Order: sequence, then structure tokens, then C-alpha cells
Amino acid sequence: MNVLVQTGSDPIMLRSSEFASIRRIMSDRCGICFPEGKETLIQSRLAKRLRALSCTSYRQYLAYLERDSSGEELGMMIDALTTNKTSFFRESHHFEFIRSRLVPTFQNLRSGIRLWSAGCSTGEEPYSLAVLLSEKLPEERRKQCLILATDISHRVLATASAAIYSEDALQGSEASLLKKHMVSVQKKPTQLYRIGDQERAMVRFAYLNLADSWPMHGPFDAIFCRNVMIYFDADTRKRLVRRFWEKVKPGGYLFVGHSESLGAGSREFRYVEPAIYMK
Repeated sequence: MNVLVQTGSDPIMLRSSEFASIRRIMSDRCGICFPEGKETLIQSRLAKRLRALSCTSYRQYLAYLERDSSGEELGMMIDALTTNKTSFFRESHHFEFIRSRLVPTFQNLRSGIRLWSAGCSTGEEPYSLAVLLSEKLPEERRKQCLILATDISHRVLATASAAIYSEDALQGSEASLLKKHMVSVQKKPTQLYRIGDQERAMVRFAYLNLADSWPMHGPFDAIFCRNVMIYFDADTRKRLVRRFWEKVKPGGYLFVGHSESLGAGSREFRYVEPAIYMK
């Protein structure tokens, strides 16, 4: 099957062999799987990347991708082919669980508090965690908190590190809480806020491809990998869950997306509540 992509006035053909190459790259380099029949999706989402790079064919784009040793274009391709939808305090039942179950245990820990947001996107998840801990923990305990936030996209990591969000991003029941921990940095033409110094100090951003080796040391009190594994096949998910198991403290937690499940066959973690598992 060949698909035509219109870039400017010149149509670009996505050949079957090029579609197969893109699928293979996504699977081999980052574990993301696209089934057969997704040609139209891939060609429509990558058309902008071809225009940005002035590529006149998918063959040329694939050659550019191969030459890019920085991995930056791989991240751009992943951005284009996956959804970076996120929001502050997304899937609120997770944060209620943290307030009621985890925070009391954090109060009594002798060691520091270590959390990992795996697939942090533009930063709303780790900053939500930082805001919640700022509210619930005394100052001395807050200073012992580290929230590692990783993603495969350099672009979203740059946004997250800047920690600046529009008024539109601060919606929902937690909006007033968020503003309490943010400062206004611009009023016109758009109201913008920056996450407070105290909360930003808790979060450390880093590039990480989950399919590669993991340089950081555990263990973590909780790992958040929410709405990420939907892009992986069953074998990749199984391997990833096993690796998370090795990085979580005994008694620690793994949080996944509301549409995700470890399945009845998972022996590593014990089911606690929907999308929450315990080691």
C-alpha cells in the first residue's frame, strides 16, 4: 500500500517499505508498536516533520533520522506519532490515594522520599506531585523529596523545565491550589504562571528512553508510568513492569493509566486499586 502525503504543492508518497521501516524504528528504538493499517495515521502526523526538514521523500527523512546521532529527531518523531495529552492532577483518584495513604508513610520515613515520573511529558504530573507534597509535608521533609521526571522528547522536557503554564492549563478542582504554589510572570496578552521555586527544587528532569538502559539508582517509593504503556506490545510491557519492580522499594507503588492494567498474569505487583499496584 502506498499513501500520498501533500506537503506544499508536491505530493509525497509513503511507500510500504518506508512504512515498515518507520514501524521497525519505533519498535526497536523505543518499544512503541504500530499495527498494520496505520499508514494513513503515520503519514498525516509526519507530514509536518517532512516540511520542517525540507525533505522531499520519506526515504530522505529516514536517512536524516539515521544520521541524527543526538536522538533529537527520534524524539520529534515520537512526539508526532504519540499523544502528549496531560494535565495537572490528571486522574485525581491517584492523588487522593497519595494524600491518604502515601503521605502518612512519608512522614515517618528515615530516608529521603524518591518518586519517579516515567514519561513526564510537559511536566504537569511531577509538578502536581511537588505541589501535593508541599502542602502535606513539613519543610524538613520537603527538602528530602526528589521527584525524578524523565521523557524521551527533548521538546517536552524543555517545556517542563521552563515550568511556565497558561491560565488555560490551570483548570479543575485543584486550580486554586496550583495558583497558591505558582507566581504570575505575565498578564498580557496571555496570563502565564511559573511553578514556585520550592516545588521546582523537588523535581529533576532528564532525558530517558525507557527501552534503553536506566542509569539512575533506585529504589523509589513510587513510580508513575501513566498512559505510556498503551503504546507498547504485551512483551515490552511485561519487560518494563519487571524493570519497574526492580526499582521500587518493598512496599512501594506503581501507578499506571486508568485505561491500563498489568493483567492477571502479572506476578510482580499486587493489585491495590484500579491502576495502582504495590510491591
